[in-house]
Amino acid sequence: MKAKDAVGAVLRAEGVEVVTGFPHNQVFDGAVSAGIRTICARTERIAANIADGLARATGGRKIGVTLVQYGPGAENVYGAVAQAWADASPLLVVSSGYDTAEHGIVPNFHAPAAYVPITKWAGVVNRADRIPEVFGQAFAHLRTGKPGPVVVEIPGDLMDAEIADRAFAYKPCKLAQPAGDAALTREVVAALLKAKAPVIVAGQGVLYAEAWDELKAFAELTGAPVMTTLAGKSAFPEDHALALGTAGRTRPTTVDRFMAGADFILGIGTSFTRSEYTQTPPPGKVVVQITNDPVDIRKSYPVAFGIVGDAKTTLAALIEAARSKGADGLRAKAVAKSIAAERAKFMKAWGPRLASDAEPISPYRVIAALMRVVDRRKTVVTHDSGNPRDQTVPFYETLVPHGYIGWGKSTQLGTGLGLAMGAKLARPDWLAVNIMGDAAFGMVGMDVETAVRERIPVMTVIFRNGVMGGYTKNHPVATQKYGIHKQTGHYADVARALGAAGERVERVADLEP
Repeated sequence: MKAKDAVGAVLRAEGVEVVTGFPHNQVFDGAVSAGIRTICARTERIAANIADGLARATGGRKIGVTLVQYGPGAENVYGAVAQAWADASPLLVVSSGYDTAEHGIVPNFHAPAAYVPITKWAGVVNRADRIPEVFGQAFAHLRTGKPGPVVVEIPGDLMDAEIADRAFAYKPCKLAQPAGDAALTREVVAALLKAKAPVIVAGQGVLYAEAWDELKAFAELTGAPVMTTLAGKSAFPEDHALALGTAGRTRPTTVDRFMAGADFILGIGTSFTRSEYTQTPPPGKVVVQITNDPVDIRKSYPVAFGIVGDAKTTLAALIEAARSKGADGLRAKAVAKSIAAERAKFMKAWGPRLASDAEPISPYRVIAALMRVVDRRKTVVTHDSGNPRDQTVPFYETLVPHGYIGWGKSTQLGTGLGLAMGAKLARPDWLAVNIMGDAAFGMVGMDVETAVRERIPVMTVIFRNGVMGGYTKNHPVATQKYGIHKQTGHYADVARALGAAGERVERVADLEP
């Protein structure tokens, strides 16, 4: 077989059902020969965002794969890979490369060297018969430890190189995640049960480990309230009596109150990265961190206990230890009552915005309408960066795992559209919604045509206010003199021109219909 077909066979063996990309890359034909669907986006960045969204929506059970060409293709996709790296998403980028005789010639772009800072691993196929070896290593990185992107480059002159059928053999490797130290786990539980006001911070690792049932059981057993990180939103049902909400850049007051009053903070499946887009533990707290990557332990501030382990297996051990120490969940009732009181105060302050009939329409009114209209148990919502994220995260209440894709350690405008398309590919029977603003649509709006052409039905909600909100304070002189914060457009008209359905809603009465 040819090398390009060998790559297709490897991808198929690893369970890949769809690849995205932008030509040319001969692996497109190799993938089709293996029975894999190929999707061509308008740009490499959106192609990678779609693959990224597919991976996120399945907690890495499906690996997102995108194909790009050598040189400009590998250069153009860099931003999307950086986004996947920031948010710990398992994305595989397969790039063609300059012919082997042209390696090392300036200014030819050599992807593996350039991508080292923003990937878990970046490799090159230097002989066609090494395809099983190189891709085997790539998938091992994609499926173990903390998720992250991987890049593989294949020189163009090797794509059609022949591999003897008898010499080609590939079988996916069975892989296991790390388990936390048992003795340390028991010590953590003892300390939590002695604490007067423990709080659990659940991160994206809970979603990737499919540990949401264990998290719920442990919270109820110990009476510890749960807040999620932005990337972990939907790991814990936000209608649960012990739910504090999402600890994002904007957040309900339940998060601030309970974080400030906590004497013991247990982080599960979170890197605890310092960021303005997530709440980090205040100084002076006893902090415990459970993560599958030792690089993240103590990287920003001290922790009392650091456990390297998979969230699911470690939570199971925590539950067993809590039961053995007599945990009975009795304090859960009092904690839930306190949460309910604080939530009531928060909603008294913000409820009028969610119910407002004022026109122009409040974005908070849009979010409230969305929650009433959709089936939140079969819907995945994602935001874009900026105001759409800040307005949506505190108020869109998630009920089921992967019912939301939160992202934002890097905040590239327009990412949400591709993520929603990938989520729809992952779960065709769910509704996929992305919420964005003028600036984000300006970055990626032409890829509405990709969704139409590739039959990926998603719903995009655009908060069209004609400005880049929140930017004026950063450059008041340029804003006043040249209006650099202003943007204009009738985006529903653009959508219709690209083959999609488009609606402009200017009256509150028309919003929910």
